[in-house]
Amino acid sequence: MKIRKLLATLALSAVIFTGCGVKNQNAIIKVNDNVISQAQYDKLIDKNLSSSPLAAMGDLKANKDGFLYLMMEQQVVNQLIIEEVLEQEAQKRGIKVTKKDTDKELKRIIKQIGGKDRLMETLKANNVSVSDFKKDLQTQVKMKKLANSVKKVNITDADCEKYYKEHPESFKTPEQVRASHILIAANPFQMQMELTDNGKKEIPVEELKATIDKKMKEKEDLAKKLDAELKADSSKFAQYASKYSNDTGSAKQGGDLGFFAKEQMVPEFAKAAFEAKPNTVTDVVKTMYGYHIIFVQDRKEASTTPYEKAKSRIKAFLRSQEQVKALDELTTAAKKDAKIEYMDERYNPETIQKKLTKQVDDMTNGQAQKVREEAKKK
Repeated sequence: MKIRKLLATLALSAVIFTGCGVKNQNAIIKVNDNVISQAQYDKLIDKNLSSSPLAAMGDLKANKDGFLYLMMEQQVVNQLIIEEVLEQEAQKRGIKVTKKDTDKELKRIIKQIGGKDRLMETLKANNVSVSDFKKDLQTQVKMKKLANSVKKVNITDADCEKYYKEHPESFKTPEQVRASHILIAANPFQMQMELTDNGKKEIPVEELKATIDKKMKEKEDLAKKLDAELKADSSKFAQYASKYSNDTGSAKQGGDLGFFAKEQMVPEFAKAAFEAKPNTVTDVVKTMYGYHIIFVQDRKEASTTPYEKAKSRIKAFLRSQEQVKALDELTTAAKKDAKIEYMDERYNPETIQKKLTKQVDDMTNGQAQKVREEAKKK
């Protein structure tokens, strides 16, 4: 997994790079002389699952050999290894972070995002606690220092002007709406996996279909009932979202999704949200995740950010891109030299990949395997 994925949102440091040097009896992976614990894995996978759109598809932890859980497990294991490798590299190079360093970075972020209040709103909307943000901030500074120790980055005004001219779409803000939603999760595939215990139980096709149809109808009826009640009194929307929504991330915020553009949402959801007037509860909308009740609150017209206003953001972005490249190269080299032992074979990426491959083969009746074999012949 590319380190780019770990640093994709430097401004908010969505990923925590924690040191993994504390040894305990629940070690699952050893990287050189340090271990990654079961507790570290559990904390990170819980965090990633709760913030992922996949969370809307039910309790993925109920079946830890299920396809969706294994995909997340593979991502988390790779992430933990990369975090540990980079932490060890920072220690080798004597990289330290002072309060002055973090204060400077915090001031930069506050200025970039438009003020302290705006920062707090953004953290809340993304379900990031202040304590986690502070940890992220310190680690962000450490990773920047680590990147700079590998490669000195110098971004000029000419680089910024060139980027602005070559990426005009990046500075156009499309029309946006602010909305809240309630999700009644209803995914036929997920239901099938749960009913058959991921294919371990055999249920006659007609019986399986009838059961799934019944469950889907129950979910739809509940969504329509809540929709009717909220159309009559939208002031209860946040209360209902907290109680009924299966989108746990937004439910904590009363269903609030903040401002978003059309392309950020699945087509059915976007169409309903952008066709509705502010202060309107839509009809029930069905998507691959289930049934949505949407409350549109506000709207912003499309706009373009002028170069002078975007310049500092461009420079920070280009600098971060170069830093990410440096960390990519460092990570590749460090992983190659590191001694990585899997003390619990379940967390070996090769083991996880074999399970995923088998499930894909089973779901495609062997067609995926045939495609792989044909690809090897070419």
